[in-house]
Amino acid sequence: KRMGVIVHFEQDASALESMNDDSEIWFYQKGADTVMSSIVSANDWLDEETANMAREGLRTLVVGRKRLSSQQYREFSIKYKQASLALQGRDMGMAKVIGEYLEHDLELLGVTGVEDRLQKDVKPSLELLRNAGVKTWMLTGDKVETARCVAISAKLVARGQYIHTVAKVHDNAAAKEALDFLRSKPDCCLLIDGESLSLMLGQFRSSFISVAVLLPAVIACRCSPTQKAEVATLIRQHTKKRVCCIGDGGNDVSMIQAADVGIGIVGKEGRQASLAADFSITQFHHLTKLLVWHGRNSYKRSAKLA
Repeated sequence: KRMGVIVHFEQDASALESMNDDSEIWFYQKGADTVMSSIVSANDWLDEETANMAREGLRTLVVGRKRLSSQQYREFSIKYKQASLALQGRDMGMAKVIGEYLEHDLELLGVTGVEDRLQKDVKPSLELLRNAGVKTWMLTGDKVETARCVAISAKLVARGQYIHTVAKVHDNAAAKEALDFLRSKPDCCLLIDGESLSLMLGQFRSSFISVAVLLPAVIACRCSPTQKAEVATLIRQHTKKRVCCIGDGGNDVSMIQAADVGIGIVGKEGRQASLAADFSITQFHHLTKLLVWHGRNSYKRSAKLA
């Protein structure tokens, strides 16, 4: 949920080992507000501004930076190389070094809000799939407010339909209460964040999936790529039905590979998803023809052949 880079500002493009104390070395990082809020030093207005942008349906990113001395960089470089060469616990060791030397006390530079418009004919496509008996789950890394806006604008949630939000649930009592409410309201939609989803998948795995698959729609926000794949696998195992996953970015690759049928959309975020998928399309609305027409015909032909 974050990405960083070390930049060396110097006229002469010499080797980093020859840097003197006057060299300007900066560590820049961008990421989700939930992660960056604990990394930047002063964030009095951060939560308020990201919430305001999210309510407008914008995808937010927080940007920060930190200046490093030559000595700090040399120490970091040595420790990082040692951790990267370890045969066991490599990823954990590298993350520990980054956290120790880089990811703390960053200067907050600003917050960006990008409008990610819906593609053509998303609304009628989702409505057609719903009428065909296909249940749709939306798994995204966006904030709760952004996910809600997108779900409503895409008509994933019907007009007047109640959206039950489960966010920042950390204890078992609150999780049980949420599950009991969903059992009593099978016609509502569920909006759940990554923290609560992690608890549900860990402590209430069977109860959660048995309730969630009965709901008309589920929106999971602040999901990591691992959680997306885990949800797809869990639905397959519990329902014994065919699961189709659609994505357009690198974060969706693991989810696409975990599905019975993976569909990648070629778009602004590159071709990673389409290269990992079974089928590749250029627009979301092509999905309806692929599933409802070609999918049904393929099933009928296979049935006749068998």
